[in-house]
Parts: sequence; C-alpha cells; structure tokens
Amino acid sequence: MTHMTTNAPTGTPNWLDLGIPDMERAKEFYGALFGWEFQDYGAEMGHYHSCLLRGEPVAGMMPNPEAGAKYWWGVYFATDDCDGTVKRVTDSGGTVVNAPDDVGDEGRMAVLKDPAGGQFGLWEGHRHIGTRYVGEPGSMVWVELVTGSPKEAGQFYRSVFGYNLEPIPGESDYTVLNRRDGQPVGGIQGAAPGTGPAWMTYFAVEDPDASADLVRRHGGTAATEPEDTPYGRMCMVKDPFGTEFWLMRPRPRE
Repeated sequence: MTHMTTNAPTGTPNWLDLGIPDMERAKEFYGALFGWEFQDYGAEMGHYHSCLLRGEPVAGMMPNPEAGAKYWWGVYFATDDCDGTVKRVTDSGGTVVNAPDDVGDEGRMAVLKDPAGGQFGLWEGHRHIGTRYVGEPGSMVWVELVTGSPKEAGQFYRSVFGYNLEPIPGESDYTVLNRRDGQPVGGIQGAAPGTGPAWMTYFAVEDPDASADLVRRHGGTAATEPEDTPYGRMCMVKDPFGTEFWLMRPRPRE
C-alpha cells in the first residue's frame, strides 16, 4: 500500500474516473463495495464527484446520460508537462480527444488515444495530485491495456512515457511497463487481432470472494469466478451499468 502525498513520477497511473447514467445507484454500489464516501463538486463542475477512501480522493465519477454508451474506468497518467506529453503522443501517432486544459487550480489535463484507439488521460497535478492511495483495499492497484496490437502499443507508450518494456515468459502475450526507475506501473495484454483496445483497472480488495458476492448483491455481475494466480487472487466483475473491472488481492512482494 502506498499513501501518496506528492505528484507521482511521469508515466504513473495517478487517477481514475467513470461516467455513468445514475449517480445515486453508482454511489450505492461502489460505496458498498469499496467503502467509499463521495464529495459532489456542484453544478458548476457538472456534479463531478470525488470518491473518498478514509476521507481522501482515490477516483472520480460524473453523470453520463448518453443513451447506449459503453462505460469504463478511464485511466490517467501523471505528467509534469501535460502539453509536452501531448506533443509526444501526436508525434508518436496518437490523437487528441480533449486538448490540454486547466481544471481551475487543481491541475491540467488532456484526453488522448493511442494509434489503435485506446483512450487514456494525462493529469498534471497542482493542488490535486491524483489518487491518494495505491494498493490499499478500495483503491487502484494495477492497470493494463488489452489490445490486438501489443507490439505497436508497447512502442507507442515507451516513446510517450519512456517506459522500459519487460516481456513476461509464458504462453500469454504480456509485457510489463516499467518506469525509468524500474518501478512496474502497468501492463499490456496481447489479445486476438481486432480486440479492444481498452485500459482495464484492477482494484485492491481484502477478499475477492466476499467482494464478488457484494457485487452480485448490489446489482452487478461476476464475469469470472475468483481464482489464484502467480500475482494474487482475482476476478473480473461488472457494475450495474456493465462497466468491467478487476478485483484483486495481490500477493505480497518478495
């Protein structure tokens, strides 16, 4: 578990947010699952809500009334120069969805797509540094890109964030993204051509089996049953709106 008190190094996942059609139902679901409380920033901010763990922000939620929309937890990566990182994105073949813009005095953000269409955000923290907990039950513990173009994706994200790529031996096509200091911050999962691309979020929980039961009891579904892996016990679930994410109890690092 990490308690963040300063901006994370460039390339570190540092925020998540979700747009969904029914905020009250979403708060009931995620509050029951993760113990979150919520802070509404008001009409002037589009009723963007901060999701609080122990009184500190770990994610955000906002209303999205678009009919037929697909919902997902959007992943943001830390940067100390949002505009400069956007230029690296476009120079590397990516595209801009939302150009760099200040969010009051909280920070500066942009939303982009990699060359295959995988959407992600940038957050340059000022007053708001992003998530305050990583790896604590109820907070983000891992992110990974599922894509049918894993080699091209690896080259793109390396050119944008300076990652070192670490292929994992085995039958699965999996590459770990390591920051320049060697810290692993995410992964790329190769899938069948044409799959995705989409960034997936893993949330830490104490007991994946009990958490999967909570998901079912509060209107979600378990897409997979909890199982043990070399990295911990985990399962994929869906919230009441069909948003897919993973629950994970990580194995202690040696």
